Amino acid sequence: MEQALPLLQRPTMRNKTERVMKVLGIFGSPRQGGNTDILLEECLNGARSAGAEVVSIRCCDLKIEGCRECAGCDETGECVIEDDMQTVYPQLLEADVIILASPIFFYGITAQAKALIDRCQALWCRQRLREGAEKEMGPRKGRGYLICAGATKGANLFQGTELVGKYFYDALNMDYGGGVFVRKVEAKGDVRGRPETLKEAFTLGQSAASHGP
Repeated sequence: MEQALPLLQRPTMRNKTERVMKVLGIFGSPRQGGNTDILLEECLNGARSAGAEVVSIRCCDLKIEGCRECAGCDETGECVIEDDMQTVYPQLLEADVIILASPIFFYGITAQAKALIDRCQALWCRQRLREGAEKEMGPRKGRGYLICAGATKGANLFQGTELVGKYFYDALNMDYGGGVFVRKVEAKGDVRGRPETLKEAFTLGQSAASHGP
């Protein structure tokens, strides 16, 4: 007869049914401690408060080339460039939620963040290759968000960035869920004077981490 496990060793229903959400924060600003950094930190704190596992990367700390458009990933879904992006791909693929933060430079995201996004052409190719083959598993599910801040108040200030973000997340087989967009902040730390915006970022993180994977 099989010996019963002591009570403390018995698996619980919680262990069997619950899964910790994995949230990846991407700091896209070259100015460490700037407004989008502050907002992303608040957002990630919100995700932690909801029980998520949170990791982050800082684009300006990575050595990432731009996409060469060499077609090296067309048949394999693997980028041929050997640089720090190779450490980023697994984190992008494992995340249930991705939150990209970037200030607005000339009505777009920073060059550092854009290099990372452009190199996700390999993941777009990987997705196309899977669509052409027999799938053993269902499609990946997840959601991506943006945090952006700009110095001006232009009506179209975030339009280009949202288009880039939408198709970035599409390449990762994720839905785009909007985000936090702040106008008329420029000096480092300006956003600290907007407690309602900090709360909005925190709440976004909580909400993002509360949705099922």
